[in-house]
Amino acid sequence: MTMHFKGIARVGLTAAALIACAGSALAQTAWVLPSAYPPANYHVENLMQFSKDVETATNGALKITVHPSAALFKAPDIKRAVQTGQAQAGEVLISLHENENPVFGIDVVPFLATSFDRAKKLWEASKPTVEKALDAQGLKLLYSTPWPPQGIYTKKDVNSTADLKGLKWRAYNVGTSRIAELVGAQPVTVQAAELPQALATGVVDGLMTSSATGVDSKIWESLTHYYDTQAWIPKNIIFVNKAAFEALDPAVQKAVADAAAAAETRGWSLAVEKTKSYMDTLKQNGMQVIEPSDELKKGLADVGSKLTEDWSKKAGADGAAILDAYKKM
Repeated sequence: MTMHFKGIARVGLTAAALIACAGSALAQTAWVLPSAYPPANYHVENLMQFSKDVETATNGALKITVHPSAALFKAPDIKRAVQTGQAQAGEVLISLHENENPVFGIDVVPFLATSFDRAKKLWEASKPTVEKALDAQGLKLLYSTPWPPQGIYTKKDVNSTADLKGLKWRAYNVGTSRIAELVGAQPVTVQAAELPQALATGVVDGLMTSSATGVDSKIWESLTHYYDTQAWIPKNIIFVNKAAFEALDPAVQKAVADAAAAAETRGWSLAVEKTKSYMDTLKQNGMQVIEPSDELKKGLADVGSKLTEDWSKKAGADGAAILDAYKKM
């Protein structure tokens, strides 16, 4: 690799060494990166490591400050904040924005990808289309990290989808709202940062989410049953304002891209490792962790078929191409 600074060519140097060579030619740049999740969550831990890697690789030329716990912006507002330059980068649950573009919701179509291996393949199949959609909105994709598989939390026995009828069901995207509709539950929009309060006050008494969010929100303080349905594996994506990225020196851009690639690899590994420990934590705190009955599995599979059909109709040619590519993997 050859890079040029003030007309001097250097070969085979790291981005950090190149930036050090540039000296005062590179102004220090500060970015903020909001996230909706608490500091102990592995997504945020991964973000912190990403930020540290960038600062180290750029010799301090780019400093990214991570703001967790929806402290700067609430989850649904983070993407818009980055698009408008109020923040330079951000992390969101991509399916929050399915209403903007159906491709953003492919990873929450129930029972389409129910293992980390299949979820990674689904991401590979959909990534080019997601990147193109983000680019059109002035955003550059950096990396993705999955959540653990999604299960059902309640404070009662659930032997079939009929038992979900009437529950005050936490909804946070198109798919979870549609599930509520199909099973006769009452959807209540609650984002992750507001979930502990919603549970404590009885605003929500049923939901489908990950073991990670269950632990983050100490869900055992309000609910008692966890059905390990492994319905889908949603993802967070981390992205940057395209103009802010393009304003960086090329060596700094490369350092960001390299740190993002490492964060994606690390994030997918962390998700697999953490899933087991989250499940153990639920059990240790008295949650009943239950394998869903055949009747519940069948009912949920029927819901999944309807939602796949819904999604395919909305996503049109892009969706058909993604599903076709995914099925061939």
